[in-house]
Amino acid sequence: MRYFISFIICIAFISVSSCRKDFNTTPSFGALEFSKDTVFLDTVFTNIGSSTYNLKVYNRGSNAITIPEIKLENGTNSNYRLNVDGIPGKDFKNIDILAKDSIFIFVETTIDANNVVNPLYTDKILFDNGTNQQKVDLVTLVQDANFIYPGKDAISMKIDSLTLNGEPTTLKGRFLTNTELTFTNVKPTVIYGFAAVPANKTLTIEAGAKVYFHDNSGLIVDDKGTLKVNGTLSDKVIFEGDRLEHSFSETAGQWGTIWMRAGSKNNEINHAIIKNGIIGVLVDSIGTPSTPTLKLQNTEIYNHSSYGILGRETNIEANNVVVGSAGQVSLAATVGGTYNFTHATFANYWNNGLRQLPAVLVNNFFTYTDASGQEIIETRNLQAANFTNCIFDGNNNIEFVLDKVDGGGIFNYNVSNSMIKFNDTNDSFIDNEALDFTSTSYQDIILNGNADFRNTQKNDFIIGEKSDAINKAKSTGITTDILGVDRTTNADIGAYQHIVFEKEE
Repeated sequence: MRYFISFIICIAFISVSSCRKDFNTTPSFGALEFSKDTVFLDTVFTNIGSSTYNLKVYNRGSNAITIPEIKLENGTNSNYRLNVDGIPGKDFKNIDILAKDSIFIFVETTIDANNVVNPLYTDKILFDNGTNQQKVDLVTLVQDANFIYPGKDAISMKIDSLTLNGEPTTLKGRFLTNTELTFTNVKPTVIYGFAAVPANKTLTIEAGAKVYFHDNSGLIVDDKGTLKVNGTLSDKVIFEGDRLEHSFSETAGQWGTIWMRAGSKNNEINHAIIKNGIIGVLVDSIGTPSTPTLKLQNTEIYNHSSYGILGRETNIEANNVVVGSAGQVSLAATVGGTYNFTHATFANYWNNGLRQLPAVLVNNFFTYTDASGQEIIETRNLQAANFTNCIFDGNNNIEFVLDKVDGGGIFNYNVSNSMIKFNDTNDSFIDNEALDFTSTSYQDIILNGNADFRNTQKNDFIIGEKSDAINKAKSTGITTDILGVDRTTNADIGAYQHIVFEKEE
């Protein structure tokens, strides 16, 4: 027993000794250095927490120091939260930094826009006091917004899921009410889950409106529903994820899709930018040969982790459209249907991994596995796949493929006055008659020409004065380009008329 008590005393002594500061410090004397003099927390929506930002504080001296106090200037009333060297709070005493060492400070915020006078909310982190005091500014822009959330069971608190075609789904969300069927530019709209347009209703999105989607969120236009996006050249409608920090500005896959389901009708998207989702636009409804399910005009669709546009046995009419990088296909016109694209630029320079498929893929079939485990191929009529004055380009050798399954009935296509990147070095498509560019289905084609895009990595597909697309378009009724530039005469292939690039100094 005596030895046991002695053992416990030794352990206690060692524990106390290990907690003791085993180095001497001198008071901070106002010579701290910082990784930045201002921490910008980007834009946050009201009552939605920000990302976590970091600040590094350096002691460049040869002696360990103690900072008597680190605090927020606005004290406990500040909307910012700090974590100093692993300890959360808003006011910290006697923080040590070893010689030639540093500490991390992490900063977050959640702000109610109704409780701040100025949407540009600021504070300061103060280090030390008196003549030795140093500071780092904190800056956040706060946006008020209209939020659309899924419903929730009052007892179980389970989030509601959508019921489509009378069947429950796993999609969290709800149908929009009559009062929610207009998105204006007065406040951004932030959507959590999937917001659905009901049958016989129209969602109108006005010029200049901004629509932000949370993770696993999107917009659904249900059977007999309609979407009207009424952007203008000067006031585009923006669809993107709700992470507004600069580091997320080019991150694909942040939200789901804009999905026009079978039976939706008379959908129109004008002057919009759709970026950073999984599928930019998904269109399932066949419509009629004379009435497209979707009319798409003067719109840019960029940086989606799967597809820019995915059409499945549908009818899409598009002009002055730019469809940029996508993890699989920029435009997938699948399972037959009707597709008419004029003055479109398809340019897939995806750089977040290997891409196996071309920028544009057109086919007339789909596959599935039946109850016995056998793979079944079903075909549908391709009523039309017409591409006029279009560019097909990207960082693969082959960026345009027509994939026909025999026995599928109609397979109509026509490509005119277009520039196609197609380097079939392995003769993989030598037996594909639909890709015989000398056939009558192709007129005035430029194979493997120089598009001369301004900056492919930034999805900037304006063409320059070295482009082979200049003056090669044929006359259509589309007399201005996507930027409103006149193309009545000397029209260029693609969505843009060419410009002279400024020389870098």
